[in-house]
Amino acid sequence: MDDLFATAEKKVLVEIVKLSQKRGMKGDKGDWKQFLSSYDKKFGASLSDPGRRSNDVLTAFLKTLNNEDDLKVLAKVVQCHTTRQAVEQLLKNFPENESPEQKLVRATLEHPQYPLDYSFASNDQDWVATKLGKKSKVMTSNAMFAVDCEMVLCEDGSEALVKVCVVDADLQVKLNEFVNPCKEVTDYRSEITGVSASDLDGITCTLKDIQKLLKKLLSDGTILVGHSLCNDLQALKLEHARVIDTAYIYRYSDGPIHRKPSLNNLYGRLIFPYYFIQSVLGYEVRKQGSPHNCLDDACAAMKLVLAKIKGEVGVIAPPAQEDVREVNMAKLLLHRIPITVPSEELHNVIPGNYTIQVKQPSVKVQGDKYSAFAIFTSPQEAHQAYEKVQGGREKDSYGRPQKLIAFKLSTGVTADLFVRKMANVDSSAQVSSKRALEVEENSGVHKKQKTGQKAEEETTAELNQCCDHLKEMERLKEEQQKALEKCSDQLKEIEGLKQQLQNKEFEISTLNKIVSRLQGGKKKGK
Repeated sequence: MDDLFATAEKKVLVEIVKLSQKRGMKGDKGDWKQFLSSYDKKFGASLSDPGRRSNDVLTAFLKTLNNEDDLKVLAKVVQCHTTRQAVEQLLKNFPENESPEQKLVRATLEHPQYPLDYSFASNDQDWVATKLGKKSKVMTSNAMFAVDCEMVLCEDGSEALVKVCVVDADLQVKLNEFVNPCKEVTDYRSEITGVSASDLDGITCTLKDIQKLLKKLLSDGTILVGHSLCNDLQALKLEHARVIDTAYIYRYSDGPIHRKPSLNNLYGRLIFPYYFIQSVLGYEVRKQGSPHNCLDDACAAMKLVLAKIKGEVGVIAPPAQEDVREVNMAKLLLHRIPITVPSEELHNVIPGNYTIQVKQPSVKVQGDKYSAFAIFTSPQEAHQAYEKVQGGREKDSYGRPQKLIAFKLSTGVTADLFVRKMANVDSSAQVSSKRALEVEENSGVHKKQKTGQKAEEETTAELNQCCDHLKEMERLKEEQQKALEKCSDQLKEIEGLKQQLQNKEFEISTLNKIVSRLQGGKKKGK
């Protein structure tokens, strides 16, 4: 432990001492200020800002700490900083004759989204960082493992790991375990995860157990593969420097670089030689609306990397507009669902035969609401279900029709949500209107032949309709104003995130300079 602090940089030591102050850590000579009073007779605790103290003073204080739990926390902080520095070093020191595997690692680390997606709060409790071992092995190792995880929604609003699968480059299973979330689960998201409460009966494996196994598997620079791997690392609470993200190394033939293809789209829309489709990727990962299969997804990610290494793939064809529209028309959007409503309860709200697909947030649940899709086998079934739903007819901020539904949970608690069609145009309504017009024309009835009473009734109806339209316009204006206010708040949040990103980039740049100076000093010392 003493050696760990002795080799740490000034910025890291300052952060560690501040963390020790925040946690009230005490050593043989008391806390930080008490230590200064006895260690420095000249200034004492009057100069207590760790940033204004030398490395020797900071290290001397840290060496007085002897509580085992405190030392574990501080060691983790040092390890996390070491891992982040290693990422920077990897980008600087890739060999000229790098292997295809190393090229894909570099492609992932250099992707514009990497700093945003892989910026973890890894100093938090329960996080671990892998040790990279000797640099020579790190830079030359081509060993790979692919991982995929499933998460559930917990009562405290967080997500917890419930299943993890790992395969090697030969698609041999190295890990296939259910994990006890050790928390009260609000929603198992069975339609997505394929996991139910009964699957976890008697499961004693915990997140810590999985972390120990992965740290062992990923030693000596082993490469970790996954699709949108940042989400899996977030669930595993694991930091690892050498990664290949298939959402980064594959891209659509058109569109912005940040537009990530889904794992299923990669299988369905990659342009491959015919023999390769048949022999390697000759199936969809999963059918539309079906739950994930953790093991299949891990294998799929590894196959995609192997295909890239062999050069047997092309680009990804963009989704056809007709396909997208047809799929969307077979869906109903359920939104503003309270997080206290499990997705299983939604089947008691919407009639018909369909599957529920919860729209998962990127990292953490935002607010107290969530959304989901009810996916039917055809647009007609989706339309019929929407018509059968009992609820107040309204329109969303874009003027699209939706219904507000109030319902009771199995617990007796009352809740409400909105249901809306995904298609902008109601094809069934169009057909009905067209048939009505044909009937009127065939019967020879003309507007001028209608009686005065009929015309008066129609005029009254039109006036009432106009009044309704005016009321609706006022309501839409109010919603638009609320949306603008919300947008303004989001813009402020984006600016804040940009500033955080700039701060992180500055921090990384500073750490690189310090590392360079330290390395230069070591060379001179030799």
